[in-house]
Amino acid sequence: MIVVLEIQVFEDGKMSTPCYAYDNRNSAEQKYHSILSSASVSKLPRHSAVMLTDDGYYIKSESYEHGGE
Repeated sequence: MIVVLEIQVFEDGKMSTPCYAYDNRNSAEQKYHSILSSASVSKLPRHSAVMLTDDGYYIKSESYEHGGE
C-alpha cells in the first residue's frame, strides 16, 4: 500500500495534513501529482505532497512556497 500525505501550512502557522491510501502505485502517483498541481497555484505559504510506503519508507516529496517572491 502507498500513502500520499498532503501538507498545507496556513498563514497563522497551523497545518492540515490530509492522508490518502492506495493499493497501487499508479493511483497514488495520480493523487500525488493532483495535490502538486493545486499546490503550484495555492495561496498558502507552503503546500506539499509526500509519498510513503505503508511501513513509513520515503518514496518522494515536493513542496511549493508562496508569498516571499
